[in-house]
Amino acid sequence: MSASLTLPAKLDLRAAAPLRDDLISASGGDLVLDARDVQHLGSLSLQVIRSAARTWSRAGHALTLANVSSETADQLALLGFTPDSATAWEPHP
Repeated sequence: MSASLTLPAKLDLRAAAPLRDDLISASGGDLVLDARDVQHLGSLSLQVIRSAARTWSRAGHALTLANVSSETADQLALLGFTPDSATAWEPHP
């Protein structure tokens, strides 16, 4: 069974450090990031999520983004990601 972390509505510059701290606290197993409340996703918070994706992958755990609204999916697309690719980590050979 996966743990779940509900993301805040605004993932901007100010949210990046608390998000990092929440992810560190939730490490050690599979984790679902519940994005149902997200209305704004900034690049720094996305970088925090991408870093967590690498950490989870290296530890052999799954990190997934769930309940992504179409608006949040559009914001991800502007940053070059999909809801699935934002939490997928593919190591370079």
